[in-house]
Amino acid sequence: MKNNSLLDYLACILFKVLGAVLRFIPVEASLFLGQLLGNCFYYFDFKHRARSYANIKAAFGSKLSPKAITKITKEFYESFGQSLIEIFLIPKVGQAYMKKYIEIEGLENIYAGLKKGKGVILLAVHAGSWELSNIICANLGFPFYLFVKGQSFPRLNELLNNYRRQKGCSIITKEGGLKQLIDALKNNATVGITLDQGGKGGDLVEFFGRTASMSTGGIKLALKYGSSVVPVYFTRKSGPKIKVLVGKEIELSRAGDLEKDVKDNLRRAVQVFEEYIREYPKEYLWTYKIWKYSNQRSLLILSDGKTGHLRQSEAVANIISERLKNKGIKVGLEITEVKFKNKFLKTALSLSSLLSGKYNCQGCLGCLRKFIDTNAYKTLSSFRPDIVISCGSGLSAINFIISRENLSKSVQIMRPQFLSAKKFDLVILPRHDKPKKKKNIVVTMGAPNLVSPQYLEEEGAKLIRSCNLNPCSDYIGLLIGGDSKKFTLDNDIMRGVISEVKRAADKINADILLTTSRRTSAKVAQLLKQEFDGFKRCKLMLIANEKNIPEAVGGILGLSKVVVSSPESISMVSEAANSAKFVVVFKAGGLSAKHRYFLRNLAGNNHIYLSEVKELSVRIEDIWRANPAVNILKDNSLISEAVGKIL
Repeated sequence: MKNNSLLDYLACILFKVLGAVLRFIPVEASLFLGQLLGNCFYYFDFKHRARSYANIKAAFGSKLSPKAITKITKEFYESFGQSLIEIFLIPKVGQAYMKKYIEIEGLENIYAGLKKGKGVILLAVHAGSWELSNIICANLGFPFYLFVKGQSFPRLNELLNNYRRQKGCSIITKEGGLKQLIDALKNNATVGITLDQGGKGGDLVEFFGRTASMSTGGIKLALKYGSSVVPVYFTRKSGPKIKVLVGKEIELSRAGDLEKDVKDNLRRAVQVFEEYIREYPKEYLWTYKIWKYSNQRSLLILSDGKTGHLRQSEAVANIISERLKNKGIKVGLEITEVKFKNKFLKTALSLSSLLSGKYNCQGCLGCLRKFIDTNAYKTLSSFRPDIVISCGSGLSAINFIISRENLSKSVQIMRPQFLSAKKFDLVILPRHDKPKKKKNIVVTMGAPNLVSPQYLEEEGAKLIRSCNLNPCSDYIGLLIGGDSKKFTLDNDIMRGVISEVKRAADKINADILLTTSRRTSAKVAQLLKQEFDGFKRCKLMLIANEKNIPEAVGGILGLSKVVVSSPESISMVSEAANSAKFVVVFKAGGLSAKHRYFLRNLAGNNHIYLSEVKELSVRIEDIWRANPAVNILKDNSLISEAVGKIL
């Protein structure tokens, strides 16, 4: 308490001394110093500058380029610095100052409201020189009341209030404030009330395309006491020369439902100020969290065109969406496929991202414009997501750049390429990558996936309808992948798999549902068709490169009792292991050490059964008859818990 008192005392002295100096020199010189002060803030206030840029981008979206947004951000800071200086100039403001520097457009709108005899609410937003605006209103020839909140420094607070009173403002404080406001309106005075920054208690109204919390006080008072609502905005022409824009009275609608009336009129008032802000964007206070209490969030998935990676990203997006929906928040999802112009530029971008700091690349995006395809760049430069999700090391640099550009939360699946994991809000890594324990890293047994009881039921029903399957049959699912960099699924292995699965189906009286992937080679696909065409127990055979349906894998997982999978796809095996079905993965050579560790880890924790090809039939029969307990993966629960910490 003593420290606060001392700081308050010192601040008060500094304010008086600095004010005396600034009022002594010419006004133009003081405002020039304010512009320099704003520039200093722009170059050194990294956090608020970044937020201002992100907010301006959220408001104007694709209408402005990163360069134009940067320009407005800098102009805002210059005007903000001048507004700070004008606080010290309040004692100097009089009729001569008003005549020389202040231009008022639409003053007749206030007088028209006063003629009605029920008071006028001068509705404003946090824009322009807030203190000078109050003094201007107090010097227009009619009673003006100003509601002020108490500051943490009482001496400095009282000094400012004295300045305000000396210039004609009647101060309304928090204590007894509502009664004073009502009395002022009943006495046909004008009252200044802000509309934005409604906080937790405000109403959510669309503001530049996204809901924001707006203060309802002014609208409620006007509806109850019949006061006129007149919007007021402020723009700086140059230096101390200011133009005050007084709009026409906002005609309030009254349908008899107070809640609806407040919402409708609040929306109408917000639209008025949106137009002002569009025309004079540098004046609005962009530094605060405008959409903090919004009930809308937007997710961006960066796709590298690989189906497995996209499905993992969609799985994480689904988990995030569920968490947000449980809080009553609506979620929008955008998926953008990113194509690099060539492999060299892809590597170059990843390396150059090492030089990127938390804020220093915001507003540039030159690297993206030069390195990725035009369509992806247009989307990424104009869209303002709240959360960015990517899967695969190749997109980690873009995730970092876009999340820093928009101050978004970043979620990276798999180890980032070159970049440190601490650059991201959340990194999801599989256990076989042997990640270090860190607060922002969640370790999973397998790959994130969309599989859930509801998903399996829905996909199974779709597959029954689209392929005319019998829902009462017992099925063995057969998921066949394909070749990768070091792995080849050859015909010799597949002949053994086909023979064993057929034998098992005959012995346990089960039917077969088969699908391949786009990576399945033409030779393997041809072998499958030769062996299963005409085999009466094969009720479904989907060759992905010839015919593919989106519900193929999910539907087979949903309908099958036992699922046999090739070993090379971590995504496919993870989906199967999360399906609450018996999963048998046949062994094959050519897998990496990490991949073999992944399979052994799942098998060691009873999530899957590893089997030699020649033993597949016996393994399937044993599982089918023994019907042991199924141990599904808990990865999605771990991810959901980790996601909850960053939302």
